[in-house]
Amino acid sequence: MVTRAGIVVTGTEVLTGRVSDRNGPWLAEQLRRLGVDVGHVVVVGDRLDDLRAALDFLAGTGVALVITSGGLGPTADDLTAEVVGDWQGRPLSVDPALEQRITAVVERLAARRGWRVDPDATAAGVRKQARVPDGATVLEPVGTAPGLVVPPAEGRSGPTVLVLPGPPSELQGMWDDAVAAEATARALSGRSELRQQTVRLWGTLEAQLAATLREHEDELAGLEITTCLREGELEIVTRFAPDAQPAYDRLGAVLAEEYADTLFSTGPTLDDLVAGAFADRGLTVATAESCTGGLLAARLTERPGSSAWVLGGVTAYANSAKQQLLDVPASVLAEHGAVSPEVATALAEGARARFGADIGVGITGIAGPGGGTADKPVGTVHLCVAGPDGSELRALRLPGSRSAVRERSVTRAMHLLRATLLGGPPA
Repeated sequence: MVTRAGIVVTGTEVLTGRVSDRNGPWLAEQLRRLGVDVGHVVVVGDRLDDLRAALDFLAGTGVALVITSGGLGPTADDLTAEVVGDWQGRPLSVDPALEQRITAVVERLAARRGWRVDPDATAAGVRKQARVPDGATVLEPVGTAPGLVVPPAEGRSGPTVLVLPGPPSELQGMWDDAVAAEATARALSGRSELRQQTVRLWGTLEAQLAATLREHEDELAGLEITTCLREGELEIVTRFAPDAQPAYDRLGAVLAEEYADTLFSTGPTLDDLVAGAFADRGLTVATAESCTGGLLAARLTERPGSSAWVLGGVTAYANSAKQQLLDVPASVLAEHGAVSPEVATALAEGARARFGADIGVGITGIAGPGGGTADKPVGTVHLCVAGPDGSELRALRLPGSRSAVRERSVTRAMHLLRATLLGGPPA
């Protein structure tokens, strides 16, 4: 039997979409690395009954551990510690030493930020955060809220509940101590290795892959295979116990044989591959962007260390900027228009020359919602990657909203870089 856990993400702001859930996926991956399978991530608002119902539901699935995130602040809608304590049969009381430690944290934070503090309100909020279920293990605050490890009260059965704060930096900063806590270790004592491997295809439909998997179904017993198609990239994630490694090896061989023309990664992301290629080959890049407004440069510089190979970029919306900053000839703009393969090439070459880079990338297009014509409708985009060995051009007609066209253009540009640097499936 695989040890299982469930996750409850609390907060009306998450439930309504004002804030994206970053904790559920992060926790699920950390648990997977520990050999713990996650069957459910439940999002609930700041309502006592809904949180209790989520705990009841997860306990009914037989999980050994439930992790909650959020609801540990000083305000009235922060209910998690109270609900979990009651649910586990452990009444809450104020921990005086914890109260003093939280007070010191709040005072330092207020002094650093220059906040005006209402002593009575602050004391009440601190006292609320210092209320701990009887017998719970306290996890020291990373922000102002402590975490808690709350096992069932003596004589009760059910999962241990790990109560963590909502801000991702606080939750992640508390994770190692949470896992090391004795009650957590007891709850997860039956865990075993759970392997995960990822294969990425470019330009293969899910239906094609599904047919292949059906053909080899008998050879793939013991594998949990999930697929996700995003912007032309088909991600195949497989989870399995160590004894199913031969079945996974067979899957890898099938994919390598049947999708040799679209398989571009057996693990690293597209961005990992591009960054690694630049670093390994000692090459540099510069960008010239029109319709994407610097999004490609932002993506290339997202990771630490990118300054070693990203020299810079220019966002040139106006034709005058294309001419003055990137030396795009006025005659080319006049003859072919700003959205054309000729201008994409001139942008790439201009960026390469301006920054002294080995490779230049040019992007020009019509992201919409207006500006399209019969010959050049919204979604028309031209890409060029120019290097010492020549140029690679792509002409695209991309569907979707303005933001979708811009994001898809950047993804296509990244694949064009990947194909230029590493070969593999064409962009």
